[in-house]
Amino acid sequence: MTFPPLPPLGDMSAEELRAHLHRMADWVADYRAGIEGTPIVPTVAPGWVAAQNPVALPGAGAPMDAILDDLDRQVMPGVLHWGHPSFLGYFGSTSNGPALLGEIAAAALNVSAMTWKTSPSATELEGVVLRWIRDMIGLDEPFMGIVYDTASVGVLHALAAARERVAPGIRARGIVGRDDVPLLRVYASDQAHSSIAKALVVLGLGEENLVRIGVVDAFEMDVGALRAQILADRQRGFTPMAIVATVGTTSTASVDPVAEIADVAEEYGAWLHVDAAYGGAMGVLPEGRAALRGVERADSVVVNPHKWLFVPLDFSVLFVRDPEALRRVFALTPEYLEGDAIEGATNYMDYGIQLGRRFRALKAWMVFRAFGRDGIEARVREHCRLAEMLTEWIAREEDFHLAAPQRMGVVCFRYRTPDMDDASVDRANEAIVERVNASGAAYLTHTRLQGRVCMRVGLGNVLTEPRHVRGVWDLVVREAHAGIP
Repeated sequence: MTFPPLPPLGDMSAEELRAHLHRMADWVADYRAGIEGTPIVPTVAPGWVAAQNPVALPGAGAPMDAILDDLDRQVMPGVLHWGHPSFLGYFGSTSNGPALLGEIAAAALNVSAMTWKTSPSATELEGVVLRWIRDMIGLDEPFMGIVYDTASVGVLHALAAARERVAPGIRARGIVGRDDVPLLRVYASDQAHSSIAKALVVLGLGEENLVRIGVVDAFEMDVGALRAQILADRQRGFTPMAIVATVGTTSTASVDPVAEIADVAEEYGAWLHVDAAYGGAMGVLPEGRAALRGVERADSVVVNPHKWLFVPLDFSVLFVRDPEALRRVFALTPEYLEGDAIEGATNYMDYGIQLGRRFRALKAWMVFRAFGRDGIEARVREHCRLAEMLTEWIAREEDFHLAAPQRMGVVCFRYRTPDMDDASVDRANEAIVERVNASGAAYLTHTRLQGRVCMRVGLGNVLTEPRHVRGVWDLVVREAHAGIP
């Protein structure tokens, strides 16, 4: 049998790649240089980006020059520019030069950090950067880290380990049809992240078994209410599986009293998980270490360097006091990898559900080396200073009020005049955020605190300077005084 000749099936030539890399390097540099003058919010309608592309993939490949042209024509009109220095929504996260170079190198290498043998450098650099992070935030030597994509995945793994500890044998036999598995409950404040509930869904424990504990005035977990709830649940036959404390809540960056919560966890044998996805970065500051008081007593801690340690998405770390707790749940070596699992070496596939794992540590290694500990500390401190500066401006405006104590790089505030009722306040604050964002010059988000809408600023972008914060604040004041329909 004869076969028709095939078109070239390899990659582009080295010369072509070099030319396109140069073009892409210029594109990235131009984007970064011009981002401040770019409207933050896209104006395309839903479906516009998809409509620029055919429904079915064409048979013939397109020239790379045409594809790069379409990056500008088809993709960029629909991009929300998170890296803009006046993007102050959610938690600040930014790309930067060292990280961009690290991402290029990681993509070129395309290794999988499953075992030490599949990539010694990926495995060992992950250990290096995790040790640096652990030391920077003040955790002790017993804690071992593993890199995941997000804190949502980190808390899922932590609670899986907690479930196995309180109810051994679930890994092997599951929970279906068994009457020997206790009724398990997890406790967190009503300000804690929604990922905890999702983890309980995945683990088969049920969303209803996440018990939300009320907060005191500063939006910190009420430890007395926590203790009372656990006592009441135990009388009803529930077993406290885990307590989740938060250092840097999503809405207000509030800090739960971790040391007091740790006392409760120890008393009732519950796993203590600390969500320090945002607030963990405060540990790099000598004056910020107080926010992490008691965290050293946790069983597991999540920190997101992609929130406030200047490693771009996605890069989240789960630290566990007893690494074997993760291995007992997740270590499973398939036959085709038995020869790769070298005894005595770290094999990260044993500590989570992932087998294939990107070389995420490379970009972190480049960022941390380029900025140094002093540079990271200075950037975190500057964002705290910018938040304090904004807080002072709010205090000077008669019709603006803080909605929560200013913590870290987060400021929650509300516009309210004496003649406005609660419903009017909600509408006004939502409208101000919408109009600020529609301007393209800034981006904010809003949240609800004690049932009322407020505006929220989150700082963390290395490009954000005092003039950007001032510009955003002036825009907020102007939109508020322009009148609310």
